[in-house]
Amino acid sequence: MPMKNPAHPGRIVRSACLEPLGLSVTAGAKVLGVTRQTLTKVINGKSGISAEMAIRLAKAFGSTAETWVRMQASYDLAQARRDESKIKVRRQHVPQELHVG
Repeated sequence: MPMKNPAHPGRIVRSACLEPLGLSVTAGAKVLGVTRQTLTKVINGKSGISAEMAIRLAKAFGSTAETWVRMQASYDLAQARRDESKIKVRRQHVPQELHVG
């Protein structure tokens, strides 16, 4: 069951990856091979975790890239659902054989 208000995965990077290892943002950025600015944007929720960043996190901290991508997707979907009533579409009839999922 999806969480209604998942944390931005950047908060998890800080609390589960950097802090337990005593890494500063600067040191964490060096470990990940990114700029301090890039990591700062992620951990402050200003940027999402891209597929490339997910691979970097997985390689550096032993998780999987899929886990990071799923966390980001869950966060993004929860954010979109907050404003779901504002999303207007025109429903189309789709033949049964073309239904996805």
